[in-house]
Amino acid sequence: MVFNFRIVSDEVDNFRREIKIDADATFLDLKNAICEAVGYDKSMMSSFFICDDRWEKEREITLEDMGDDNADDLYLMEDSILSDFIDDEGQRLMFTFDYITDRSFYIEMKELEPNKKLSEPLCTLSRGTAPAQTIDLDEFDAKADAAAAAMLDTDMDEEFYGSNEFNPDEFDAAGFDELTFDE
Repeated sequence: MVFNFRIVSDEVDNFRREIKIDADATFLDLKNAICEAVGYDKSMMSSFFICDDRWEKEREITLEDMGDDNADDLYLMEDSILSDFIDDEGQRLMFTFDYITDRSFYIEMKELEPNKKLSEPLCTLSRGTAPAQTIDLDEFDAKADAAAAAMLDTDMDEEFYGSNEFNPDEFDAAGFDELTFDE
């Protein structure tokens, strides 16, 4: 069986890669295929996260054992077979390639091709330039500070907080008369 993954970034609008890989390949094989497709250093620390349909992280599959106390929940890329974690089209994953600034690719399994095999992963679509694998921390901090300043600098008037024409008769206190408080 062959999986076809679509990979996008929230940093670059026109970036997209599609990779076909055998379902019996490991997450390490998928990581290496992604790194080759975007020109990233394969030795950098990274992790995959199996996500739900709202992109909430559920399970981590990491490159190396970092000595975490939860060895029962530790999944290493080199030991984890794709088909053991992915079985449906639409399955979502995140590939965190920059731990310091928590930057990731968003991956969705778009198509499952039964009765097919691939000996090597194959990048079938390459559109746009991938974001840099690492970014300068001073640049990252400056962008974060600018975004925070922009949030504080918004024009907040009474319309932002709602109407200043409060009518106390609109407050229905009748429901509170029935409440009792145990001491």
